[in-house]
Amino acid sequence: MNRAILFATLLCASITQNLWAQRTVNLITTDLDHFWQAYDKISSTKDTSLQYNYLKNLFLEKGTPGQKAMIQARNYTPKEYLDAITQKQTYFNSIRSNTLKAKDYAKAIALKINKLKQLYPALKPAEIYFTVGAFRSGGTTMGKMVLIGSEIAMAQEHLDNLVFTNIHEYVHTQQKTNIGDNLLAQCVLEGVAEFVSEKVMAIPSTLPALAYGKAHNESIKQAFALQMFNTGNGFWLYSNAENQFGIRDLGYYVGYAIADQYYTKAKDKTKAISEMIELDYNNIEALATYVDQSGYFDQTVKQLKDGYEKSRPFVVSATPEEIADLGDTLNYKFKVVFSKPMDRRFRNFDFGPLGKENAMFIKNFIGFSADGVTAEFDVQLKPNRQYQIVLGESFRDLNGVKIKPYLIDFKTRDK
Repeated sequence: MNRAILFATLLCASITQNLWAQRTVNLITTDLDHFWQAYDKISSTKDTSLQYNYLKNLFLEKGTPGQKAMIQARNYTPKEYLDAITQKQTYFNSIRSNTLKAKDYAKAIALKINKLKQLYPALKPAEIYFTVGAFRSGGTTMGKMVLIGSEIAMAQEHLDNLVFTNIHEYVHTQQKTNIGDNLLAQCVLEGVAEFVSEKVMAIPSTLPALAYGKAHNESIKQAFALQMFNTGNGFWLYSNAENQFGIRDLGYYVGYAIADQYYTKAKDKTKAISEMIELDYNNIEALATYVDQSGYFDQTVKQLKDGYEKSRPFVVSATPEEIADLGDTLNYKFKVVFSKPMDRRFRNFDFGPLGKENAMFIKNFIGFSADGVTAEFDVQLKPNRQYQIVLGESFRDLNGVKIKPYLIDFKTRDK
């Protein structure tokens, strides 16, 4: 092939790729324009009724589907927006020039999504919206929409990661779900998105949890194995909760490490990426097969699950004691005994099968014993009625393993 033909071929391929990116990647920035119009008007007056009208007419009512989805996803209220605008004007002024470059960042994102298409040929179209929130999300997804929280994501300290973050969120739009049934599923789906994004960007992720995880893999793996079938995320994801490692979001590392090992072992790398993205994370068998094939854990998922169930704390007894007869009401104290010491920081109670009408409402949670093996609470109940309350999964042992929910079903005596 002579040079002229080769150049023409490469040029056609480049044009085809760019046309695909322009057609498939729909990046919407109009909400930023609407926000700044409202911002300037709101900042020009101290009349709160005028401020609400400007916010409503210039920003909220003109919102794109993505902007409205962000408001819905984070339950933002007009008051939150006005409070943010009036109280953080120095901050907003500092990021304004960055947001005005949104179209430039949109082009960079489109080019990287084109790269994602090469790695994952089955890539489906999605829309990316540069929205404005009230400081509770730098980015999320809803359906086939990537929602950028520009007030956070376009701050100077986050700009270097803006494209990477959007590729991560774009991968989420290709997955079967963004909500895992347990901690393992949630960490795997996040880890897949982070791993694939790293491949697209051809640079390492800057997530602190990944660097820490690589340096402390064994201790993290051991701690995670004890909690991986919990239904909540604990400190592993989306939380600044205190933990023994002193770092947040380590679940991203676990999911990333599983993806990395799965990919490394795969002979067909393109197929491996497809399998990871298309995995049904809430299909127990499929998830277990994927994790087992990665070889990340020393035991199979089934073996780990069996060990988890055996290790779960449970309620040994829940004994009522009548402590006062007030005629139309009876005061009881319940003493709950657990199978092992519990983490005294956590608890929750739910309605029983009979619902709110028969719920036992706690008047006073007295607390845990010093050793965490027992807990006591007071209730005030009507005579001759059946009551229920469920001790929920926020009760957990010192390793973070959650209890098997326990139903207290109790009928009070006659007057």
